[in-house]
Amino acid sequence: MRNQKARGKERGNPSVHRRTKGFPALSDAAVRSCSMFYEVPLKTGDAIMNRSYIVLRNIAPAPSKTRGGVRASMTRVAAAPEVEIAELSGKSVKKAMQEKSTMAVAPVVPMKLVTPLQSKKTVAESASSGVAWGVMAVGAVGSSCNGEGIVAAVLDTGIDPGHQAFAGVELVRKNFTDESDDDEHGHGTHCAGTIFGRDVDGMRIGVAPGIKKALIGKVLGNSGGGSDKIIEAIQWAVSNGANVISMSLGMDFPGYVKALEDEGLPTEHATSMALEGYRTNILLFQSMAALVASQEMFGKTSLLIAAAGNESQRPAFEIAVSPPAVSNGFVSVAALGRTPAGKTWSVADFSNTGARLSGPGVDIVSAKPGGGLTLMSGTSMATPHVAGVAALWGQKLLGEGCLRATLLIDRLVGNASTKGMKKGFDPSDIGAGMVMAPQD
Repeated sequence: MRNQKARGKERGNPSVHRRTKGFPALSDAAVRSCSMFYEVPLKTGDAIMNRSYIVLRNIAPAPSKTRGGVRASMTRVAAAPEVEIAELSGKSVKKAMQEKSTMAVAPVVPMKLVTPLQSKKTVAESASSGVAWGVMAVGAVGSSCNGEGIVAAVLDTGIDPGHQAFAGVELVRKNFTDESDDDEHGHGTHCAGTIFGRDVDGMRIGVAPGIKKALIGKVLGNSGGGSDKIIEAIQWAVSNGANVISMSLGMDFPGYVKALEDEGLPTEHATSMALEGYRTNILLFQSMAALVASQEMFGKTSLLIAAAGNESQRPAFEIAVSPPAVSNGFVSVAALGRTPAGKTWSVADFSNTGARLSGPGVDIVSAKPGGGLTLMSGTSMATPHVAGVAALWGQKLLGEGCLRATLLIDRLVGNASTKGMKKGFDPSDIGAGMVMAPQD
């Protein structure tokens, strides 16, 4: 009988106009000191601009005066950041941007999976001594930590809650799509298995199998998703105590251009408008990351980790990190594979360049919906390795009484290794190197 311990399953509100409030906020001035963005919408006429927009606000009362009459620069308040999704005209966009509480305004753009690549190897060929090679490569097997006490969030295609890899894990699920709650793709189940999966058929697949609670946000369905769903899911994850948030997804820029062309826009105008949407969404994710970072003052530590993307085709060409991973405040992840001899690592041909860290991303063994194991390759697979290692370091910092996102990033970057890299690698392709688990 399949084990399943899941609760809190919810469905996102599909309405066009909606507002959601989440974690406690700093004063408006405090957050803007971390990140201030002024976004000017493309002037294409009200008919074109009347579309779905994301408005991110920091709803906080004005700081009170001190006895000496000096207004405090930062105060703890009970108010919450607000995410509003609404149909706006060009004039409405400008009005929203002029509001003091507005942090960012951006059109809803299509998002998609960082599509995994098919592997030619078998499960047995990609593991040794009953341990997936990625788990071995990051040093998780010899680590004194297993992720206990850390809450992980996976924003993806959902999960198979009945898979034996998740036995005993409290899965809090929320569906942000209009589709089935099920993971019909398998991508989310695979990623979750890499982060906190228990052993399957005698094989270790999880980097941090001591994690006892995970938040599973289904943000992508068979038809993809939108940047509005990602923003809402990040807010939901932080509000529910996620310490590590893993996202193996990216912006579908070509799809955005095509959608605008399908609305009747000439290619030149559609491309120009899509570029503006690309830019403002990067700033939107940066603003959201700044709000997430500000929550440390309220005892909430959350680290945003995202895939760099699979658009490169080495040696022909390389593509830079794609959104949301490219946004400030996100830890972007490149993919590494093993050389044929299996003794060194090399950057995956498909891995986008400019990432901050790297993880195993080629021929990765993890959970498959319906049971059993399967292989996938991609920066999508590298990202949960980094998330898992982050959980291990998070546990260590938690035990030392100093779990902070800044310290967590320092540990990940400071302990990353390039010692196993094949000679001649380009540092810009792998960032600080392969993430490594704590060993003492």
